[in-house]
Amino acid sequence: MAHKILVTHRIPVEGLKELEGDFEVKVPESKYFSREELAEMISEYDALIPVFGFEIGRDLIEKGKNLKIIANFGAGYNNIDVQAATERNIVVTNTPATVIEPTAELAFALLLSLVRRVAEFDRKIKHKEEIRWEVMANLGHTLEGKTLGIIGMGNIGKSMALKAKAFGMNILYYTRTPMDYTDEKAYSARYHKLDELLRKSDVVSLHTPLNENTRHLMGDNEFMKMKKGAFVINTARGAVINEKALIRYLRNGHLGGAGLDVYEFEPHISEELMEMSNVVLAPHIGTANYETRRAMAEEAANNIVKFYKGVRPPNQVNLLDEQPGKK
Repeated sequence: MAHKILVTHRIPVEGLKELEGDFEVKVPESKYFSREELAEMISEYDALIPVFGFEIGRDLIEKGKNLKIIANFGAGYNNIDVQAATERNIVVTNTPATVIEPTAELAFALLLSLVRRVAEFDRKIKHKEEIRWEVMANLGHTLEGKTLGIIGMGNIGKSMALKAKAFGMNILYYTRTPMDYTDEKAYSARYHKLDELLRKSDVVSLHTPLNENTRHLMGDNEFMKMKKGAFVINTARGAVINEKALIRYLRNGHLGGAGLDVYEFEPHISEELMEMSNVVLAPHIGTANYETRRAMAEEAANNIVKFYKGVRPPNQVNLLDEQPGKK
């Protein structure tokens, strides 16, 4: 009898080909199943593929009496009550490998758009605002020779470092466990404590997960320590930044600008941010491209296949008292 898999949203079905034959896959005909529909169906299914941002709480998990694995479609998994899943001996996995390059790409796109004022002038030209075509007007900043401070030197942070290196930037980083000497040489990056990194960086880019230690990692105290005119880039999680504090330091001119793909109160975006010309905004599109969405589906499917072959899934994020192998 084929194992039954429930997919919460209509993700690229071509990415689920590895599941064909051995599994029975249920995908919504429209964009997604409602929470009420999931609550009614979930008891029949052995595996669940939810998308990032779609909450899978304890109530839903407890209704899934046959659930053995939740294979999240996304690198972040704070949308899942991992504790509740672990208590029921349910494996939770994510898709970290496929999101590395696209997220770093977007972070660098935000940075370039911000410092060269591309988005600002695009808006002004399209809205027919007056622009001075003069030699000392419309000035931005070059990246060459500037210092980039990376907070969170995981795979995405490392990819960001390589892109910054190609643009001639100096690279500092802060992370829980510093890299060894060989890796620091490879990425041309030097470890600094957070306070020192903030004081020395012209740009601070955030690449850290959201947890109890990183929530509001950047607030009034941190922004105050940054260079006057420095820029902030966030493609990690919105609540890593205290958004009200960010707005204060943008308003008072201490910060030069911000490039944001994520927001503390997402999907709500603070009105103050939308009114600022030195802020570039994107609607959480770090992995939003056709190639990556398909690859994410493939990575989620592979986690399920490995699990039912009795192999620990490559991206399992929780530790269980009893690793459920093949069932």
